Amino acid sequence: MAGKILVLGATGNVGRPLVKALVARGEAVKAASRRGEPVEGAEGVVFDIVDPMTFPTAFEGVDRAFVLLPTGYTEAKALLLPLIEAAATRGVKVVFQSVFGVDADDSIPYRQVEIALEKSGVPYVILRPNWFTDNFLTFWKAGIDAGGVIALPAADGKSSFIDVRDIADSAVAALTSDRFDGRAFNLTGPEALGYAEAAALIASGIGRPVTYVAIDDDAFVDNLMGAGVPEVYARFLASIFHPVREGWAAAVTDDVPALTGHPARGVAAWVTENASALKG
Repeated sequence: MAGKILVLGATGNVGRPLVKALVARGEAVKAASRRGEPVEGAEGVVFDIVDPMTFPTAFEGVDRAFVLLPTGYTEAKALLLPLIEAAATRGVKVVFQSVFGVDADDSIPYRQVEIALEKSGVPYVILRPNWFTDNFLTFWKAGIDAGGVIALPAADGKSSFIDVRDIADSAVAALTSDRFDGRAFNLTGPEALGYAEAAALIASGIGRPVTYVAIDDDAFVDNLMGAGVPEVYARFLASIFHPVREGWAAAVTDDVPALTGHPARGVAAWVTENASALKG
């Protein structure tokens, strides 16, 4: 009999639809969060990535785990390596949400976590999603509300934005089959768009002007700090726009269809589905 699936970040953008999809398939799921609340019909368990004392209870009865670094943290190696070790010690398969493009350089902290997982001896699948389409509804919505402006240090760079539901669907496939074990997948949407193009789609969807304004890193950090984001995390967010400006986030892959059996969702369709939330 299969064990339970531990989903970290179960209340988050990817975690919640992932838990919902797994429960719908009849899987026994432990939904991990700092509060330990039940999520989408799954059992809740208290988990804090900065507190290894919460690891044993979370992993109890588990044979597969979806692992990620929660939003707001920057120390990928320091926080994720103990988690990979905890999973490996217990023989737990790991589906790891990494970051698009980290395979370019083995010195990148996320890539070093991937390497540790590859050497851990347990079954694994690595998922590397590109920028989330849903960031327009979370991180960038304040600017859309305030003045119809998306102000980012992306220059004219394009990104193959991915719907979080496609990340969740990819994780479901990786967690419920061994067909993808030992492989890494670069998850993208079906096309690459610049932020000006995305802003135009949003404007059309909500029926009011939305424009993209290219700003520099310092102005971006100042804006985030003004909204209450700690400086360390604000500067981390600024740093990850460098690959966008260089054109490295524009690649499009077929990995979502390969994992899920369905096409990746595009930005235009996402805007249509989320128009009311974007207006509100």
